[in-house]
Amino acid sequence: MSDSFWFRTGEATVFSSEGQGTDAMPEILIGDVKGPAGHAFANLMGQTAGHTRMFAIRATNQQVRPATIMVPKVTIKSSAYVNLLGGPVQSAVADAVIDSVADGVIPRLQANELCIIAMIWIDPSCADNPNLDRKDLYRTNYEAMKLAISRAMSNSPSIDELIANRHKIFHEMYDPETGESQW
Repeated sequence: MSDSFWFRTGEATVFSSEGQGTDAMPEILIGDVKGPAGHAFANLMGQTAGHTRMFAIRATNQQVRPATIMVPKVTIKSSAYVNLLGGPVQSAVADAVIDSVADGVIPRLQANELCIIAMIWIDPSCADNPNLDRKDLYRTNYEAMKLAISRAMSNSPSIDELIANRHKIFHEMYDPETGESQW
């Protein structure tokens, strides 16, 4: 196994349709199951109150490869939230992983040697929204996960890009001149 897949990280944000609050912001780690990513993956197998972890599966008895574990970024406080995580979001993450292998972004021959840890964001208000567009929740998580995987596997953005944009691009939730949120 090439050490180029020892420890790769990626993130992406895909915004929801107007008024949905279904923005997706996965942050991922991809690496060899025998290395630090594999150790972190194994350590996440235990459960912590309010942070139910689960494998990405496409359907019953259809766990994806590379093995992928989803870790929520927020404390889970309701079964409705668990149903979103274990429904449209789990499906989107699983499909994005499989499609990344099918598209050659993740090397097919290494699918059993790699693992993915995906920290997943679902806005807590989604669980209480009776008009939630579950298709949009799937869409944003699928697109964001595919993009995060692509970025991890290509080491994007490059350090040159980051340096070039250091004083041109700012965090959407922090204005460095005023110290306030830009939203």
